[in-house]
Amino acid sequence: MEYTDRELKRYFKNIFGIRIHNIEPYRIALTHRSLPDSKKAIGKFNNERLEYLGDAVLDTIIADYLFHKYPIETEGALTQLRSKLVNRQRLNKLASKLGLHEMIRTQGNIQGGSIDGNAFEAVIGAIYIDQGFNKTYKKIIHHVILTHLDIEAIKNEVQDFKSKIYIWAQQHKKKISFHNELAENGHLFHCQLFIDNMLTAESDGSSIKQAEQLASEKAWGNLHNFF
Repeated sequence: MEYTDRELKRYFKNIFGIRIHNIEPYRIALTHRSLPDSKKAIGKFNNERLEYLGDAVLDTIIADYLFHKYPIETEGALTQLRSKLVNRQRLNKLASKLGLHEMIRTQGNIQGGSIDGNAFEAVIGAIYIDQGFNKTYKKIIHHVILTHLDIEAIKNEVQDFKSKIYIWAQQHKKKISFHNELAENGHLFHCQLFIDNMLTAESDGSSIKQAEQLASEKAWGNLHNFF
């Protein structure tokens, strides 16, 4: 996809409500590594570095928003909801709603994978560089999160990460075990999840079931760091 600077500015004004000051980060955010000139000049002239930055900025924005929206939720519940909001499948769908796929510059018509979600994170990195954190926060919350996501519905989605962990363990011939006890405050349960006797994740929950699910979700997200 090729477009003029004017068209690019119009897109970001219409979708994110942004008046671009420095257009260069936005060009990079929408440049996939498959493009022949994507590794020329300005370090790597593709969106991988901006994706790294945008991922961190998005996590901070979502964490701050949920922290204030749900003042009595536990750390584990907030972590679970944030994970639901920023998982790769949801980001891919969100990017599609925003029309980002049609804006990404690639070599040929590349489909599937996480191209769209990665570009969305890179765009957030570009907005952060161009607009600063406070404005990025406001634009992402109001023009993206509140406009395109039903947070309450997502909050109530049931994701059985414990079953996923057991299926993975069976496939990879790993042993899964949980250790549960009352947390220090006496009101929550603390769960430790072990894979082959190695502590892989731990979390608190209002019940043993919730604590095990939250620990399983953490472990699921970190499997690549351990195995």
